[in-house]
Amino acid sequence: MFDIRGKLAESMGGVIASGFDAVVICCSGVIEANYWQERLEASKGVVLPESCLVISVDEDWKGGAGNGLGTLYAYKKAAAAAAAKGVQLTEKLSSGKFSVAVYHTAGKGTRLAPLPGAENNNKPGVKLPSTVVLKDGTTAPITILEAVIRQTAAYAPSRKGRLSVFWGDQIFIPSVSPAYQADAHVDLLAQMLVTLPNPDEWKAKGLASYGLAVQFANGKGAQIEKVDHATATRMLKDLGDIKTVGPSLGSFSVSGAMLVALMKEFEKELDAREGQLDTDPHFWMPLTLPKAAYGELMAKKGTKEDESGAHWERMQAMLRGFDLGSLTLFSAVNCGANAYWWDYGQVTYYNDNNMRLTQPGEENDAYRAFFGAKQGSPKDSKTDGCAVDASSSVASSTLYKGAVNKSALCNVTAGTISADSCILVNVTAKSIKAAPGSIAYNIVDDSEEGLVLGEGQVVTTVFSEDGSQLRMKCALNTDGKDAWDKVLEGNTKSFSDVHAMNKGVDPRKCAKAQADAHALLAEKLAKM
Repeated sequence: MFDIRGKLAESMGGVIASGFDAVVICCSGVIEANYWQERLEASKGVVLPESCLVISVDEDWKGGAGNGLGTLYAYKKAAAAAAAKGVQLTEKLSSGKFSVAVYHTAGKGTRLAPLPGAENNNKPGVKLPSTVVLKDGTTAPITILEAVIRQTAAYAPSRKGRLSVFWGDQIFIPSVSPAYQADAHVDLLAQMLVTLPNPDEWKAKGLASYGLAVQFANGKGAQIEKVDHATATRMLKDLGDIKTVGPSLGSFSVSGAMLVALMKEFEKELDAREGQLDTDPHFWMPLTLPKAAYGELMAKKGTKEDESGAHWERMQAMLRGFDLGSLTLFSAVNCGANAYWWDYGQVTYYNDNNMRLTQPGEENDAYRAFFGAKQGSPKDSKTDGCAVDASSSVASSTLYKGAVNKSALCNVTAGTISADSCILVNVTAKSIKAAPGSIAYNIVDDSEEGLVLGEGQVVTTVFSEDGSQLRMKCALNTDGKDAWDKVLEGNTKSFSDVHAMNKGVDPRKCAKAQADAHALLAEKLAKM
């Protein structure tokens, strides 16, 4: 029997019945924005509601805007795009009957290398070993972003009249109901503890390493960052008795009124596309903390006292002119101290989380439920001549002969296969031999030797628009950030070379070239 997390995972992973009224995808560039506009239009009714307004925008802000100004700028561009379609987003939000969600997807994804490079720098387009049926009836591997959109849709019914902001590379399954009554102009998703921890518990839980949402007995809230119990108590003593705290997930929502106020306050920066401000240190902390506490925290970040003081005064001046009405300023939205959190930001995380499809356990059962996967029962696959063991997860694959053991496969076609404790996604080959801990991703291999992966080896292919291919390899424990500029053994280019090579390349055209190559080899294998 599932607990609430398993039940929520199962419901979140199904065909979307409801969700946000408008979805804004903030991308690194115009090409990526075009890709997501097309892909999400094609997945309406499955990944997001049929009636959902999809708007993909690019963050054309030199040096990056930070997630604070970046959110406001994404909304500004989305509002303009919506207006061109006859939809006034701000008016709809003000009605209290419309919800908007922004998904941030920009960034190189260095630690996930080489997978983003295999998607032509389209980091949120990295595929998972499960499938989604698109609007035209075709089946495709689900992407990380699509999985995130499915999961976060559970908050949409509680967010009418609000702008929600999520990150495009992590899934969380709450251990409490996602339904709630919004009572603050700003609310922050956090894993709130049941009771306030004492100093020893604070240290044991490592709370000094996190950004924390703080809830006071008087109903007010605040945000504080990376402090021990004594420091937190000292900094917050004038705000009220602390009821509880919890690590922030970073995701938040704001009321339509607060959104308008922030847009007006930072109008100059948004028009000039200048500055770099993040939500936690530059929005929420100066709005909720005393000046001295804010200055002390910002000093740890290297910000001078006069600079932090001026910014605190600016935000407080905005707040003095803001009508709170019946809502409080800031509050935490509890997703539960025991929420599941599935992060795909590193190759090791990608491996560990996707191997959940093959492993026993309560959380792994919830993972399978979310993705609609079953162990030992190939889904939409032809495996008559292949032995698939009871723990493996196989989807949308054709395996003519061989054996699959403790592995997760999606969109794989193989003449012969020997797969053990590995992950294979979007692979077509005459022969596949995959050792434990290996990952093969986006590969077409017509060689007689076939695709051979050693233990803990990661192999990908970067397809160009003309169909040419570049094979990239690394070890599972490779940190792409550390190895970014290195040409690793077996490669002709570094991860940074691939990133540069992919600039200006249309991932839609590359996907078409890749699909053609897969289909051509699959047709040959069917005749053998």
